[in-house]
Amino acid sequence: MGLDDCNLSSNNCKDLSSIIHTNPSLKELKLNNNELGDAGIEYLSKGLLTPSCSLQKLWLQNCNLTSASCETLRSVLSAQPSLTELHVGDNKLGTAGVKVLCQGLMNPNCKLQKLQLEYCELTADIVEALNAALQAKPTLKELSLSNNTLGDTAVKQLCRGLVEASCDLELLHLENCGITSDSCRDISAVLSNKPSLLDLAVGDNKIGDAGLALLCQGLLHPNCKIQKLWLWDCDLTSASCKDLSRVFSTKETLLEVSLIDNNLRDSGMEMLCQALKDPKAHLQELWVRECGLTAACCKAVSSVLSVNKHLQVLHIGENKLGNAGVEILCEGLLHPNCNIHSLWLGNCDITAACCATLANVMVTKQNLTELDLSYNTLEDEGVMKLCEAVRNPNCKMQQLILYDIFWGPEVDDELKALEEARPDVKIVS
Repeated sequence: MGLDDCNLSSNNCKDLSSIIHTNPSLKELKLNNNELGDAGIEYLSKGLLTPSCSLQKLWLQNCNLTSASCETLRSVLSAQPSLTELHVGDNKLGTAGVKVLCQGLMNPNCKLQKLQLEYCELTADIVEALNAALQAKPTLKELSLSNNTLGDTAVKQLCRGLVEASCDLELLHLENCGITSDSCRDISAVLSNKPSLLDLAVGDNKIGDAGLALLCQGLLHPNCKIQKLWLWDCDLTSASCKDLSRVFSTKETLLEVSLIDNNLRDSGMEMLCQALKDPKAHLQELWVRECGLTAACCKAVSSVLSVNKHLQVLHIGENKLGNAGVEILCEGLLHPNCNIHSLWLGNCDITAACCATLANVMVTKQNLTELDLSYNTLEDEGVMKLCEAVRNPNCKMQQLILYDIFWGPEVDDELKALEEARPDVKIVS
């Protein structure tokens, strides 16, 4: 049952509690972004604690909860073995509240697999309770602690706990947690000791090139089976790309990498591209938005597109590629080997002069279903060429994104006509 953003309050929770009580088949309940408050959770718990309740997934993000709700949620965790997912991010639970929640986790009845605690005002003091819960809860598979001020000492302690814990953790999110390179050796140890770990997010932490080099030691370990790696805004430079290239070309499990907002520059991107041409590189999604790239790296990227059949999503927007760079990219996009489904070129200094080539790609490449050209000065002439491509029956585009592009009434009329002619295509502007 999805009830996100429904202006619900604590008063509605009495009715919800009754629904939970009388509907034992209810497995999921989404209540994100509602002002339920602690009183609302108290009402809700009456339904959640009934023996007939078999709810498996509960979302309570941004519901104006405080530490007072944690005692109630502890009771639910202790009493309901059916509950496998709890999402309580964006609530001011605080360290004291989550310590109480951890007591529920440690109850033998609790079978929780996913715990989301982002933006919960946690501090370093929470780690001891979390580690105790990890030791006691072998079922736990996903732990998200992003956007809490944990710091290096706490993260190192957490990682040591994870290495010792018997749980087969698959997801660990530690974005914006005040981590520096000091934590990276311990995070690396988790990577090399936990073959279950598939998804690691440490974005928005100042780990730098030195920290990345330590992480790569764990990533390159034969035990590491990582699939998704989030490293956005980590103060990385082109120096990190040498280490990352080794990971790209040897770690066949790696499918998705975000390097957004790192100063990789053309020289760094060229190193990554060389690695992506290796037959062992199976990367499907690469996010390199705002990485200081120019047209100079586009030949290398185009070469990857013409060789690598695995790459499906490329986010390369907010780089000064210009028309010349995008024209070179399009050569790779048009190659029969290229399998790109989603291409993001927002704010790349593209003008109308490039739109004929882009339109040709849209018509020719039937696997291209999403294209973002936002924040480029395409003008009426450029947008009309794109519309002409969308009208072509060979164009299989599902979403064309054109935010913040200014056009006149003629283009407006054409876009409205397109909505009727091609209802399967969503043009976002």
